[in-house]
Amino acid sequence: MRELRISKRADPAYVEAFRTLVRRLLRSAGSKEPIAMYLAGGAAMHLYTGARMTDDVDAVFNRKLLLPADLVVIYRDAEGKARSVFFDVNYNETYALLHEDAHQDAVRLPLKGIRGARIFVLRPVDLAVSKLARFADIDREDILELARNRLITARSLRERAEAALPYYVGNPIPVQTSIDIACSDIESLERAGKRGRKRNRERR
Repeated sequence: MRELRISKRADPAYVEAFRTLVRRLLRSAGSKEPIAMYLAGGAAMHLYTGARMTDDVDAVFNRKLLLPADLVVIYRDAEGKARSVFFDVNYNETYALLHEDAHQDAVRLPLKGIRGARIFVLRPVDLAVSKLARFADIDREDILELARNRLITARSLRERAEAALPYYVGNPIPVQTSIDIACSDIESLERAGKRGRKRNRERR
C-alpha cells in the first residue's frame, strides 16, 4: 500500500489540527471496528501541494457515521491566523465524477497516534477527476496546481476521467467538455515547461 508523503509546503499546524479532529471523531464514534476514511477536496489538495488550505474537510467513510455538529478544531496557522477545521457534513461524492477504483487505489495517510482509523487520500489523478463535474474556477485551478507539482499529466487525467465517465450519474456532455478544457490547460503548461527546459539546455 502506497503512503502519501505530505508536501513540505503543507502547514504543520493544519496537519496537527486534522489529526486532533480525527481523534475527536473516533472518541465520539466509540466504535471498536476500524473506520476507513477517504479524503478529497481542499484537505487532500493541501496535503499534496501545500496549496489552498480549507476549513471544511471533504471525506467519506466506509460506514455511516453521525458527525457531531460541534466537531471542530480551532488552531492558528503558520501566519498566526485563527482558523478552524471540521468535516463537511453535506459532502457527498455520489454526484462527482469518480473512477470505480478510486477508493481501492487511494494512498494511505500515515498519522502518528491515530488508532481505530485507516485514513486514505484519493490519488492525485482521482482527486483531479473528482473536480471535473462541478469544474468551478477553483476546481480548474486545483487541477492545474496538481499538474504544476508534476502529480498528474494531461494524458493520465484524460485516461482516468474518460474511464470514469460511464459511471457518472449526470449528463456526461458538460463533463466531457470539462475534461477537454482541463487537459488543454495541462498541455499548455507541459509545452511551456518543455520550452523552458530547452532554453536552459541551450544556455549551458
